[in-house]
Amino acid sequence: MKITIKKFIVAFIAILLHQTSIAQNAANYIASNNTSEASSWLILVCLPLFILFLVVFGVSYFKFKKTVLQNEVIKDFNAEKLLQNLNSTQIETYLRLKNANANLSNNKNSDVLPSKSQNFAVLLGLLLVSNTVFAQNTNVAEKSLFNQPGIIITIILLLIPIMLGAVFIIYRITTSLKKVGNSEKLVKAKELAEEIKLANNETLEKELIHRKEALNYKLNDTELSGTLVADDIKGIIQNVSNEHQVHFTAVKKKAVPRPILEPNISKLIIWYLGCSAFWLVIGSGIGEYVGIKFVMPDIDHQSWLSFGRLRPTHTNMVFWGWASIGILGLGHYVVPTVSNTKLYSVKLGWISLLLINIQVVLGTISLMMGVNNGGGEFREYIWPIMAFFAVALIITLANFVLTVANRTTKEIYISNWYLVSALIFTIIVALTAYLPFWQHGLGETITQGYYMHSGVGMWFTLFTLGLLYYFIPQQLNKPIYAYSLGILAFWTQILFYTIIGTHHFVFSSIAWWLQTVAIVGSAGMVIPVVAGTINFVMTFKGHMNKVASSYTLPFFFTAVVYYFVVSMQGTAEAFRYTNLIWHFTDFTVGHSHLGFYGIITFAIWGGTYAIVPRLTGKEPPQEWVGAHFWLAFIGLLLYSIPLMIGGTLKGLMWLEGKPFIDSVVLMFEYWIWRAIGGSLMFVSHLIYFYNFYKMTFNKLEDIDVQKEAFNILENEFNSVKK
Repeated sequence: MKITIKKFIVAFIAILLHQTSIAQNAANYIASNNTSEASSWLILVCLPLFILFLVVFGVSYFKFKKTVLQNEVIKDFNAEKLLQNLNSTQIETYLRLKNANANLSNNKNSDVLPSKSQNFAVLLGLLLVSNTVFAQNTNVAEKSLFNQPGIIITIILLLIPIMLGAVFIIYRITTSLKKVGNSEKLVKAKELAEEIKLANNETLEKELIHRKEALNYKLNDTELSGTLVADDIKGIIQNVSNEHQVHFTAVKKKAVPRPILEPNISKLIIWYLGCSAFWLVIGSGIGEYVGIKFVMPDIDHQSWLSFGRLRPTHTNMVFWGWASIGILGLGHYVVPTVSNTKLYSVKLGWISLLLINIQVVLGTISLMMGVNNGGGEFREYIWPIMAFFAVALIITLANFVLTVANRTTKEIYISNWYLVSALIFTIIVALTAYLPFWQHGLGETITQGYYMHSGVGMWFTLFTLGLLYYFIPQQLNKPIYAYSLGILAFWTQILFYTIIGTHHFVFSSIAWWLQTVAIVGSAGMVIPVVAGTINFVMTFKGHMNKVASSYTLPFFFTAVVYYFVVSMQGTAEAFRYTNLIWHFTDFTVGHSHLGFYGIITFAIWGGTYAIVPRLTGKEPPQEWVGAHFWLAFIGLLLYSIPLMIGGTLKGLMWLEGKPFIDSVVLMFEYWIWRAIGGSLMFVSHLIYFYNFYKMTFNKLEDIDVQKEAFNILENEFNSVKK
């Protein structure tokens, strides 16, 4: 088996290097045609995916090696070695079996594959993998085809599912090897159980009794310090710390189980979060492809893959599929929890989830077919499709209001103020945007500004703030700093945010006084933003040490920081001079991603990592949570900051009267950075999806031979006793 694995690994690496050399030759060929910048960019964009694949492959290889070594070690495992390394409980079981003189049967048959069949199955799996890998090199395009950058991009995009398929095959082989190893371990466990039953050594039994007494002995924790209270009267001891610091990775605090939550509600919440994670991967994958089009516009020539269709498909999918379903899933946990009661109707929750998923599926198909509303941003879905979302919100609102009405607490906690109000305002905003009475001329423009900005502020921001008012105190295990600040922020946001939509249309044909009202309202937003930020930061005060020991608090703290920074940036953008520079440039793209991703997305991630382990009892891999956070955090900075710098330079060029094409040439390098940051963000989404899988799905556990042997003895003893 060891030789087969080594041959497989060597062959795989050789083929991989061969593929790499082909790609390098193609890159060199393109470079000779003055497209070196494009090739370098492609390498940088695909590098994170390639690194992720190598990491997964390396982990799988070490799993192979570990499985083989375990199978070799288990062959030398016998009863004598086992009995010398028992814990107290196992010693008690052994002695109880001997004292009871149980007449256990010695003729037990086990259903295990013969070793030849096992070797044949493993060999067949490796051959399939080898054939799959070799199949990648059957048809190599002629060099003359590589004179178009779009050809290279297409080949790389085709290699991505092939790599994912290779990862899946490696996973299947790893699982098969583990099953084979577990079968051998079960056989060995039964043999050990038989040897233990037949063993008759009085000396050994006395030693085991003595060892049991030694194992059960406990220190009183005062042997070295005594019972006197420590009193440093001379002040010699300084900078005392009882916290153990891990130098490489900090040990994170695990989630506390919450068994009182009913299984049907837990299932509903997990399905909400699972669907949102699915739409995040698909939607950001489309966004990744759209980012490629900025520097490779000729990558394809299909109408349904055009930028004009894919861009609204990406924005609406992450808007409704990822973020809306994600915050609603967390809301179904928070609303009954802070009301100290059950969710009014789980069935209504399922109906809402189904309706929103139908909306996203139908909306995606319609947009890629070219069927759209023809309106402004975020309302490209035609009204029959958007009606699914409106009905889902009405059902959710009724479900939440009835849950709050049945609360067992006297007061309505502030989280429910925000969550219920967000649903009410979003229904109003959606109806305002889609009713036809004012959809003409400047009325449509004003409506678009109201809908677009209120959709972000009165739906996502308001709902997310409600979630933060629950999760931050809950994770810090302390109350919110000031309830009054939360109420101040709540009412002032409602007052100012609903009138600032037209600051997107400064210097337009809209009445000057209405533009001024929007600018004044944007300045007024300083009040709720500062009040909310102070409330959250002061709640963190004195407990920042908990951030290092938690894998949820970094996400929440990042959301709070971006909430302040992006909101203040939005106020600055609303003034006439800055609006003149930044409007219609890439600055607004960086700003919108910094807000939607930095606030909403990070808050959803933190909430998911906070409640899913409480619902399932399974922790995510801490190293992968760290990788997810840092890839997303760094990727967002690499995405947004270059766009803001480039957008500012572009706006200044327009004010100077430079030709428009000069600003396009200027932005090329900044768009490359946008693609690099977007690639890191997309990889972090794949890691998040993997972490969600680890928290929710059962996996094949490795069998402990010693534990399994005593489980067999215990079961047989109980059957004889009966």
